[in-house]
Amino acid sequence: MSDSLSSASLLLPRDDGFKLECSFDFPNSGITVLFGASGSGKTTVLRCIAGLERARGFVKVDGVYWQNDAQKLFLPTWERPLGYVFQEASLFPHMTAKQNIEFAVKRSKSADARSRMEEAIDLLGIRGLLGRKPAQLSGGERQRVAIARAVATEPKIMLFDEPLAALDFKRKSEIMPWLEKLKGNLKIPMLYVTHSAEEVLHLADNLIVMEDGKIKTSGALTDVLANIDLPIKIGEDAGVLLKGKVVSKEPEWSLMTVDCGNIALHISDNGQPVGSAASLRILAREVVFAIDRPVDLSVQNAFEGTVEEISIHGDGADALVRTNCSGQIIIGKLTRKALSELGIKEGSRIWLLIKSVAVLSV
Repeated sequence: MSDSLSSASLLLPRDDGFKLECSFDFPNSGITVLFGASGSGKTTVLRCIAGLERARGFVKVDGVYWQNDAQKLFLPTWERPLGYVFQEASLFPHMTAKQNIEFAVKRSKSADARSRMEEAIDLLGIRGLLGRKPAQLSGGERQRVAIARAVATEPKIMLFDEPLAALDFKRKSEIMPWLEKLKGNLKIPMLYVTHSAEEVLHLADNLIVMEDGKIKTSGALTDVLANIDLPIKIGEDAGVLLKGKVVSKEPEWSLMTVDCGNIALHISDNGQPVGSAASLRILAREVVFAIDRPVDLSVQNAFEGTVEEISIHGDGADALVRTNCSGQIIIGKLTRKALSELGIKEGSRIWLLIKSVAVLSV
């Protein structure tokens, strides 16, 4: 594992039969999401990184060992420069928002903690909330204060344990843009635990999928979603995530065009301005295959590509097909019968059809 990455190797058996057994690395910037069902070990990983639980193995953050059993090294939690944000904001109720942040800053070893506090206040947009006590804040506002408090201590890593789980849809929608802003401004690794598809698609740069205490698959978000050997169901179904930019609009038809590099998709206009970044989700079940170039169809998006891989799991009726369309990977689902009748094989040149209304803006 490279020193340009943070890394961990953890082995933690429990008396109830659960065993955490995983090794992984993650970039020293951006958000790495730990995703999986309840009980898969996501939170246990965070607790081991933080030193709240002691597994066998090692923890290395930005080139520095916090735990290394081979060297008999184990730093207690209070010696690990980290920020930890829980489901509940856990603010002191008798203190104002500013006093809560200052309480953490006073315990920081960083000489720049005071200036970092001011930066965190502006970064999370809470300057107008500083004089209020927690009871006077909404759930989303409390979490923003809690995040600012963690950032103000100038941590080497941020740990988020389902920070939006206790919020309703409206509050989640309010805080999500601030988390995206945080991702773009903090140049430190962030580990983020969730089982929410929306949070994965909005926030993740990298994805670690956990199951029964082990890592099922991991990698860059777009790569993991495009892997049909281990199809990961994020939300409704397997599918890919494409990144692009809004390049034009057709106001008459309420459509806009998103350039994703070598292909452009026509989708419903969601109000994003021309020039803005766009993330598009295409579910495998929404992709239609054709052998010849289609004509006289209502479908607005048609791309020719080469089949790279076909995956059939067991004796089920379905097959997943991974196709390279001018450098963009799209996966589609069809029946094994259709696969056979069309004669689709690895290396085949085929057309993919995707309705504009089926493309999801993330």
